[in-house]
Amino acid sequence: MSDQEAYGRKDSRVLLQDTIQSSGDGLDPAAWLKETDIVSYDFPYAAHLIADSFREWRALSAPAFAESWDWCVLNYEGKWIDTIDDNEESRERWKSHWELAAACSLQTRELYAAFELNNGQAMSIITIPVFTRGHGEIFTVLGCAMTQDQYEQGGRHTAEAMVMHFQTCFYRRFEHVFVSDLAGVHLHAERESSRRSLLFQIVQRMHDNIDVDAVLTEVIDSISAMYPGARLELFMSQDHRSTHPQVKALPLHWGNDDVCAKAFKDGQVALHAGREDFPFVEVGLPLGGKQGVYGVFHMILDKPSFHEVDLRFLSMVADTAGTAFENAKLYDRSNQLIRELRMSNELTQRLNQSLRLGDIFKFAFEELLEMFDADYCCILHLNEEKGGLETIACNHTPLVGELVDAGQGIGGKIYSSGEPIILSDYRNAAGEKSRLMDATQSLSLIATPLSVGGEVRGAIMLAHRIPHFFSYDSYRLLQAMAGHIGLAVGNARLHAEVRRLANRDSLTGLYARHYLDEEIKERQSTDFCGSLIVVDIDQFKMVNDTYGHQQGDAILKQVSEIVKASIRQGDIAARWGGEELAVYLPQLGVQQAICVAERIRKRVMGETDPCVTVSCGIAEWSWTDERVSVESLFYRADMALYEAKNNGRNQVVIDHKKDEASAKNPWA
Repeated sequence: MSDQEAYGRKDSRVLLQDTIQSSGDGLDPAAWLKETDIVSYDFPYAAHLIADSFREWRALSAPAFAESWDWCVLNYEGKWIDTIDDNEESRERWKSHWELAAACSLQTRELYAAFELNNGQAMSIITIPVFTRGHGEIFTVLGCAMTQDQYEQGGRHTAEAMVMHFQTCFYRRFEHVFVSDLAGVHLHAERESSRRSLLFQIVQRMHDNIDVDAVLTEVIDSISAMYPGARLELFMSQDHRSTHPQVKALPLHWGNDDVCAKAFKDGQVALHAGREDFPFVEVGLPLGGKQGVYGVFHMILDKPSFHEVDLRFLSMVADTAGTAFENAKLYDRSNQLIRELRMSNELTQRLNQSLRLGDIFKFAFEELLEMFDADYCCILHLNEEKGGLETIACNHTPLVGELVDAGQGIGGKIYSSGEPIILSDYRNAAGEKSRLMDATQSLSLIATPLSVGGEVRGAIMLAHRIPHFFSYDSYRLLQAMAGHIGLAVGNARLHAEVRRLANRDSLTGLYARHYLDEEIKERQSTDFCGSLIVVDIDQFKMVNDTYGHQQGDAILKQVSEIVKASIRQGDIAARWGGEELAVYLPQLGVQQAICVAERIRKRVMGETDPCVTVSCGIAEWSWTDERVSVESLFYRADMALYEAKNNGRNQVVIDHKKDEASAKNPWA
């Protein structure tokens, strides 16, 4: 019976509670059922129940003389409901008679009899009202057709007795429906209570977990336990990876009619009842929180096992799971931020341990590999002298030292554009190729420009062989780490520049004297020999007096440039003081030093304007000598220079003290 049919039984349900409460006093626990009754509110909805009761009643045995009687049942308004007569013509013929007679019975509230001729035979048409057992209201009317003789011989009383039996049959069915309704309500309440209890347990377990994967596992296991025959999958966005076999990556392309696509886009439950050849129900449940939708559950169930209440319950489970997932995600994110701050601090501390550019790139390379769990790391840095991006650090050794043109390959493009990049699957990436990715067969890549002092000076690339390995959190973290590395590189470059300026003579661009002293001392601890040339411009005071000090400075610069152009890359040229210059030649003896000095002397004489000449003094040391201090080496070279000056200038003189010592001691 529908809810509308049960509307009039509110008083009876109150009676039920009162009766159950009093059952402890020895009363019949089923007594309340006899007090239930149909009321006027139920009459418009009772036709189906009356018809069923009527057919059940007619199927029971009747007196032999009454088996030929025709019966019908009419509603509380005297309108036709049903009859046992299957003859359409007979039913239509008597229908109007019974409805007229029923109207009279409803008016008089008594049995009404009318007499008609049927094929020459006198017939009695009677209608008998049926009353409710509580308030005595007429809820139906029974009609009967019998011969007039049967009516006069007691048929009327038999019919009245049979109607009373019908009333008993009706109330038995009515009580059955009422009890069924109550049982249904009770079962529904129990089911809802069980679901609420289950939902509470699921919510409690999910919120007890602060691990993202644990939350997903809990909700999948809970739904699978509730619907063991269902096929269940969870599609998650690309920034979350899980080892659970039922958790998969969100597809990039979905059909417009796909329930998962609709659920993910709209953030609401999507349902597809299937086709005739697909006797299943597809459900898309969004997994979302306050900040957005993170994924979607895809369920396929058999139609008979799915109810609307299940959809509401599943929606609550999915909403709860979304909230728990978001909380776990936020907790995980807070831990990630703490970890990033700690790693940033550790990286900064290690980078600050050295101001050498090579050490900084080495530290950064090692830390990035460990921090991001990457398979490969490649750091490119601009080399102005070589005219390209040089691979400073890479754990794929064939690439170390290679040059990349700006704008070429992924690294060159990052340098040119100044924009970071993330590739989830290199195989599907269109555009420039990467030597690193091709050589290492990597599929995942995150890369960022390396900026130093607001200027892009290189690129940092991290690669992994597994596709979709790096998340957007890793992508953002790399950019933050690149900022720290760029700052350390800037400090190292600034330190190197300051050191270079401190070690250079501002006028000539040659090294300062103190730098030359330090380098000779360091070389003497590792090399086996070396030579020192002291170069002095002849009559430089006269040059200044004749041409002025500005021209004198220009000549000093010319001579300095000739000196730098006449020596090897590893040789050290410095300004000794005033117009005196010094050149140290590591690993060269005095004979090779004479050649270098003569080259300088001749070029100065031929290339300066106005023309000047230089005098050179040479001294050497070797590991076979007694320890020679830097001061004594300079003194011996200066003495040789003094001798060159006294001998007429524009010449090269070597230190003879060592030769004299060698003559006295041939083993020296």
